[in-house]
Amino acid sequence: MPEGALQEIALMVLVVMILTGLVFGLVLAFANKKFAIEVNPLIHLVEDVLPKGQCGACGYAGCMAYAEAVVLNPDVPPNMCVPGKAPVAEAVGALTGKTAPAIEPRIAHVRCSGSLANAVTKYQYAGVQDCVAANLLQGGQKSCQYGCLGFGTCVKNCPFDALSMQPNGLPYVDPEKCTGCGKCESVCPKNVIAMQPIGAKVGVDCNSKDKGAVAKKNCTVACIGCGLCKKNCPYNAITLANNLAIVDYKICMTECDNPTCFAKCPTTAIGLVGRDKNAAGNAASVAGNVAV
Repeated sequence: MPEGALQEIALMVLVVMILTGLVFGLVLAFANKKFAIEVNPLIHLVEDVLPKGQCGACGYAGCMAYAEAVVLNPDVPPNMCVPGKAPVAEAVGALTGKTAPAIEPRIAHVRCSGSLANAVTKYQYAGVQDCVAANLLQGGQKSCQYGCLGFGTCVKNCPFDALSMQPNGLPYVDPEKCTGCGKCESVCPKNVIAMQPIGAKVGVDCNSKDKGAVAKKNCTVACIGCGLCKKNCPYNAITLANNLAIVDYKICMTECDNPTCFAKCPTTAIGLVGRDKNAAGNAASVAGNVAV
């Protein structure tokens, strides 16, 4: 076939493609205008007062999804934005004409003191630096199957930059930045992080369900389920479940002004909220082995 004929065919194909594109573009533009759904402007007003963390603590896919739900659905309350706390709940309520009690403010609590110095490792992990990935390999590198793996998956997933990894291999929660959204709690494969009320006085810095001797062998600062904290609490705010101390924050926060339940804890697994875990670990090491 002559070269000129090939050029003419190529030109015709190009013209046809351009015309087809223009036709489809016009059809789509017409359809978009014809079938466009008007968005309630109140939805954008509500979205503007939300913190934009896209954390999902409200139960919806993101801030926009919650804004749509709270505006369009009369059964959705205005207080579901956990990071926004009372101020955002009041603002959303004012915009939507709804009322609801404020959600109790909370903060993330790392239930593990198994630092590099305190916890025993069973092998050296050299894979992807992610807790979920490490957990797939025999439950992680730590002998304690309940402890923090220390690869910072919680830190990477915090939408408010409230967590950071410490040199001791444990995450630190910044109380000034933490909104209690629960994102870190949901991504931790060991369930080490839990939400607790802001103002909690006493916390258990351990997540082990092992019996005392095994827990102590795996980590020097593990809760050994001895029950001394329970015996020293005059308000029955502490119980034992699966060899682990559990604090009832409602009782602890309302009944007790001067907590002493942790005074005789042999491993410092329970103590005042906000204490220096490095110092606690050092104290436990000095104390030496405890008979169980």
